[in-house]
Amino acid sequence: MVIGGDAAGLSAAAQARRLRGASELDVVVLEQGPEISYSACGIPYWIGGLVSDRDRLMARTPADFAAQDVAVRTDTRAEGIDLSAGEVVAAGGERLGYDHLVVATGGKPFRPPVPGLDADGVHGVHRLADGADIRAAIAAGAKRAVVLGGGYIGLEMAEVLQTRGLEVTVVLADPLPMAQLDDDMGERVCAAMCGMGIDVRPNQPVREIELGVDGAVRAVRTDEAAYDADLVVLGLGMGPETTLAQEAGLALGTTGAIDVAHTQRSRSHPEVFAAGDCAQTFHRITGEAIHVALGTHANKQGRVAGSVIGGRPARFAGVLGTAMTKVGDLEVARTGLCTTQAEEGGYDYRTELIESSTRAGYYPGSAPITVKIITERGSGLLLGAQIVGGPGSGKRIDVFATAVWAGMTAETLAGSDLSYAPPFSPTYDPVVVAARVASRIEQG
Repeated sequence: MVIGGDAAGLSAAAQARRLRGASELDVVVLEQGPEISYSACGIPYWIGGLVSDRDRLMARTPADFAAQDVAVRTDTRAEGIDLSAGEVVAAGGERLGYDHLVVATGGKPFRPPVPGLDADGVHGVHRLADGADIRAAIAAGAKRAVVLGGGYIGLEMAEVLQTRGLEVTVVLADPLPMAQLDDDMGERVCAAMCGMGIDVRPNQPVREIELGVDGAVRAVRTDEAAYDADLVVLGLGMGPETTLAQEAGLALGTTGAIDVAHTQRSRSHPEVFAAGDCAQTFHRITGEAIHVALGTHANKQGRVAGSVIGGRPARFAGVLGTAMTKVGDLEVARTGLCTTQAEEGGYDYRTELIESSTRAGYYPGSAPITVKIITERGSGLLLGAQIVGGPGSGKRIDVFATAVWAGMTAETLAGSDLSYAPPFSPTYDPVVVAARVASRIEQG
């Protein structure tokens, strides 16, 4: 039995079915909404018009799963879990037994206790219905948007709303957008946003959503000002959706997400698995418990759960927090530890920052790129990297992610055999340049 019909839940269901046939194992997925298997990450681009049809965001349908003997029940909300009886209680009191249960209830947008935040005109960017509501507001004539938060969703929504012709203000509680970056990299992101005409207002936690007499959103108020708005978008991050798990008695971890072992088994109830945004995971470098809401992790965790249920040993290998986004032509990416995390982890570290170009300088379309790497002092071990630059910059983070994952040093990465051609890179790729600088300084 699987609760949740998106990345983690469907990966678990599909993998369990691959390993055990229909004569051995019944696989049932309960999904409270009308759709399954859609790309929440693509919703901003549907809002912005880059994706023409919402159906293009859907990877598979219930009929696709039925053809594989996986029963998907949409519009079926799980109201409770009876752990002692081994049953899920669905809407209407229906009780569904299970031998193995996968909880994949996902995440929920963070909503601070601010007056007016639940009003019409305040939108998350989490479900297809959210995208439809924002598109409808734009079609109805919305002219001014306030985006709360400057993380991945905040940046993406600021860009697409501006593309749709709205005046966009981004209100931040933090000093800079992209708090996942070090300040010197976040400053570059902020400068690019301001250069695009996006009004960035840092250090201003929202205090109230002001409503008109008709109940519609009128403005966002902070301690410093009120910003006119026809619509408000929440980009304040995601937390784990654990209401069902908590009410059932499943143990939660220190992050507030469901506490699981590396096999994705619940530490308190081994017949229950949890995967995706509702589950706690661990950092590959520090080993510490963390919560990171990313679809890449959800798919892999779901596959681990499905493998174990299907009889094949599997373990989730942890995360580095590798992620990327863009705003305008600026690509932003990071992996591993930032300096704050390195300090909190007690690492003796050093940083190096280099400026380069995405292509050979003479080749058309070459753009600036800034690379920052963090290494352990003494050993030169790679701890993390951040990239901010023009088109062609962002995916270079995957080289760093692979190097950090493999436990490479800056010296080893500096000597690696990366490809070169003028349309794609300078002779010495910025990845190699950054690693070489770090290695040279480490060696004196």
